[in-house]
Amino acid sequence: MSDASRRARLGWAFYDWANSAFATTVVAGFFPVFFKTFWSADYPAETSTLQLGLGSALASLVVLFAAPLGGAIADRRHRKKAGLFWVTALAVAATAGLFWVGRGHWLLAMLLFVVASIGFFMAMVFYDSLIVDVAAPAEYDRVSALGYGLGYLGGGLLLALNVAMTLAPDFFGLDGRADAIRWSFLSVAVWWAVFSIPLFVSVREPSPQQAPAARDALREGLRDLAGTAREILGQREIWLFLLAYWLYIDGVHTIIRMAVDFGLSLGFGQESLIVALLLVQFIGFPAAVAFGWLASFWETKKAIYLGLAIYAGITAWGYFLTSVWQFYVMAGAIGLVQGGVQSLSRSYFARLIPEGKAGEYFGIYNMMGKFAAVIGPVLVGVTAALSGSSRLSIVSIVVLFAIGGFLLTRVDARQAPGTGQTEQG
Repeated sequence: MSDASRRARLGWAFYDWANSAFATTVVAGFFPVFFKTFWSADYPAETSTLQLGLGSALASLVVLFAAPLGGAIADRRHRKKAGLFWVTALAVAATAGLFWVGRGHWLLAMLLFVVASIGFFMAMVFYDSLIVDVAAPAEYDRVSALGYGLGYLGGGLLLALNVAMTLAPDFFGLDGRADAIRWSFLSVAVWWAVFSIPLFVSVREPSPQQAPAARDALREGLRDLAGTAREILGQREIWLFLLAYWLYIDGVHTIIRMAVDFGLSLGFGQESLIVALLLVQFIGFPAAVAFGWLASFWETKKAIYLGLAIYAGITAWGYFLTSVWQFYVMAGAIGLVQGGVQSLSRSYFARLIPEGKAGEYFGIYNMMGKFAAVIGPVLVGVTAALSGSSRLSIVSIVVLFAIGGFLLTRVDARQAPGTGQTEQG
């Protein structure tokens, strides 16, 4: 492997280190709480919850339709890296803008959050699809896992620093907790911008002799997207994998979203939940990398099965949780498999897709990811309402892992139009 190839792979993987700070500090950490207590503090809790929910739904809806189209256009113009640059710049600017939003200005805060979220998720379309330009098919697993591993480590490190800022603002020369959170948003923007540079410097995207104009690319992208949808329906291995992925990743996302609520329902304090979140991040780093190496001498699908089996065991064990230390063990177990399942799903899908269509296919892949966490929360809520038990409701997620895992057993990468011949079954 040449030095340029190594730099390209490491530069690509470092984008996960860069953008994961948004997912941890902003999305999972401070924005929801700060929105309620600072920007929308003049409204009842129910109203601020509605505002937050509508904003998140709007971002998801935009990405739902824009992701496949953006990927198709990028494929047409061979400009995946350029697309990544512009949506990253948009997201970084919007995240930085949160620093200057004053108390009570909930609409501006929500607008910036929606824009940043759209940029974050659209960036994943271009970023994921670039894996085919930085690694050979036999190396997808390890390179993808390295990205997820660095993402857990980078996101966890900045989150730990931001938590320390809120716990001891005087030590950092800040005027209280609110000031610390505002600076945390700015730190995410700087972190994201700085650590994205290695990708833009080191990754080389092949350029065609002549790329279509933007308007032609849009028209052709729309046509290609419709054709891709028809292609997928005619390619059993791809649509079956996407269906399996949608179900089991719904379970993964549901646990991510419902874990805090589950911990609160058991009476655990906010400090305990922060510790659990940090455990997931720091255990997730070596675990995701280890899953990549596991897949390199084992079958990728078998490694995914292992992750899903552990997930099913974690959710079943959730019924018996009674103490904080057990919640920490649960968080640690999630950290062991969360990045592995996500990274190997990405690399396995990369093997299935036809050459030259990574952008549009990964656009649909990410669209399925946005559809995720739809069935799971409903399943949890309905089970809780019917049974009156939050413990039983969390166990219901096992169904998603079981059905998704079963459907994955029916996928044979060797029958797909991509490079699946490098992977056994």
